[in-house]
Amino acid sequence: MTEPTPSPAPAPKGSAARQILGMKGASTTTNIWKIRLQLMKPVTWIPLIWGVLCGAAASGHFQWRPQEVLASLACMLMSGPLLAGYTQTLNDFYDRDIDAINEPYRPIPSGAIPLAQVKLQIIVLLLAGLAVAYGLDRWAGHTTPVLLLLALGGSFVSYIYSAPPLKLKQNGWLGNYALGASYIALPWWAGQALFGRLTWTTALLTLAYSLAGLGIAVVNDFKSVEGDQALGLQSLPVAFGIKRASWISAAMIDLFQLAMVVVLIAIGQNRSAVILVLLIIPQITFQDIWLLRDPVAFDVKYQASAQPFLVLGMLVTALAIGHSSLIAGTLAP
Repeated sequence: MTEPTPSPAPAPKGSAARQILGMKGASTTTNIWKIRLQLMKPVTWIPLIWGVLCGAAASGHFQWRPQEVLASLACMLMSGPLLAGYTQTLNDFYDRDIDAINEPYRPIPSGAIPLAQVKLQIIVLLLAGLAVAYGLDRWAGHTTPVLLLLALGGSFVSYIYSAPPLKLKQNGWLGNYALGASYIALPWWAGQALFGRLTWTTALLTLAYSLAGLGIAVVNDFKSVEGDQALGLQSLPVAFGIKRASWISAAMIDLFQLAMVVVLIAIGQNRSAVILVLLIIPQITFQDIWLLRDPVAFDVKYQASAQPFLVLGMLVTALAIGHSSLIAGTLAP
């Protein structure tokens, strides 16, 4: 008598949502558009969209008028779904061997989508992002295409982060800083340049803020330790061990936000400095609860609980900069 074929194990709770968002622990699907969306990892768009908002606030010139709201939404589309989607798809393309070890359910190692279609998606997203950047420059009346140059620069950094021969992600410090700057500084610059004037002072300040983003990027490396070790990638958890890397991550996140507190006090934005301190405290609490105890098991819980306070702190800092003539400099009308 033939034994009945066992039923497949039920997908874990929440796995369908994880699949759409491109998160760890996702279920599989045969819907090609869901697969394409998973490659673009919508969960990663949020900090870039927020960064555009922060840049607009820091410009000191954004107003809630229909035309400016539409321009800001277009800038968010460029930074998030299009160029972040390009970056994530490109990264999955070059990380398919690592994902086959760490996350075999991902669309490429599972064979859910042909490589030719992945390449086409990369090209379409890149060209669409550059086209929106050019259109925003025209709308803003820029004599120098600042948004297009930022989009080109960010796209280049994304390429050398993922692709050989440079593949910056092989170097834990350099790769994570490139990722942190791409998620904090670049969208901030885009939002500020769209509505005002991007100064060297604010550019350098946001690059310093991006060192906190380096700490966040380390959190993303914990889930990939096994594959990184197998393929010789020197992520910080591989180079220093998981425990030390979790402390490095927490220190980077906290210290460089506290450095922004010092900057805010120096420019006379004392109320904003106090608010930023109050937003750092819960981050430290969640680091103790999740990150420093078991970053491999609790990376998603930590990011879900702590990152809202980090991004709110970015907005507080941006608003303070927008109100400070010392940092904002001469603003364009």
